[in-house]
Amino acid sequence: MAPITEVEGRRLALSNLEKVLYPATGFTKAEVLHYYATIAEVLLSHLRDRPLSFLRYPDGPDGQVFFVKNVPPGTPEWVTTAEVPRSEGPARMVLVQDLASLMWAANLVTEFHTPQWLIDDPGEADRLVFDLDPGPPATVVDCCRVALWLRERLAADGVEAYAKTSGSKGLHLLAAVRGSSSERTSEYAKGLAVEAEKAMPRLVLHRMTRSLRPGKVFVDWSQNAARKTTAAPYTLRAREVPMVSAPVSWEEVAECQGAEGLAFRASDVVGRVERYGDPLAPLLDAERAAELP
Repeated sequence: MAPITEVEGRRLALSNLEKVLYPATGFTKAEVLHYYATIAEVLLSHLRDRPLSFLRYPDGPDGQVFFVKNVPPGTPEWVTTAEVPRSEGPARMVLVQDLASLMWAANLVTEFHTPQWLIDDPGEADRLVFDLDPGPPATVVDCCRVALWLRERLAADGVEAYAKTSGSKGLHLLAAVRGSSSERTSEYAKGLAVEAEKAMPRLVLHRMTRSLRPGKVFVDWSQNAARKTTAAPYTLRAREVPMVSAPVSWEEVAECQGAEGLAFRASDVVGRVERYGDPLAPLLDAERAAELP
């Protein structure tokens, strides 16, 4: 029998706590749940009011890994769900609004992926995102160079960018925006990716063409599309070791010297949150959201 835990008055069955989900380090499901409980406050602020896609890996990254967009069977009735417009017709999706819902979702063993809009207004983008993905032998060091260029270029348009690791090999740039549709945001992001490629032709690529990827940083602007999602800040990733998509400061980006320079595990991130709080908190301040030119 799975132990029953009470979280904020909700009864939860947490299963297979001793199961090793990250064989390379022996990191167990209990440790996954403990990580999410510890950083819940900062994580929840980035999940709230966003319909979630779950990338599930119940048997660890080497087992079956699959996306779940609709409300999973067996979802407790107290977990918030909402109808979401989709091209193929409306669907119901999960919103993780509180600690109990977060622990229920974490028990499914999932990466959390969010769209760049809020459930109250699916027609308006409130985030701009770039996913900087290095094609070997390029590394995160090259992503950092591109990120610094994009930060400056965005600032010229009055848009304040923040960085986080992807939790894999790359970097994500995020900015709070307002008054813009997902289409308009995508168009703007694509324009900047094209500019970056012109400015740094040996380093940057704005198209996904596989054959051109080696040694370059692919600036993926396409995640601004309304139907697309990006790994949420603080989510664990289904990798060999328990890597996290972790917020980083611009000083850390500027000073990054090696491929492992910006690689943070769950234990690192807990310490970083205790020390620095949430470097992405300004994204949640509507007053600071920029209007795109």
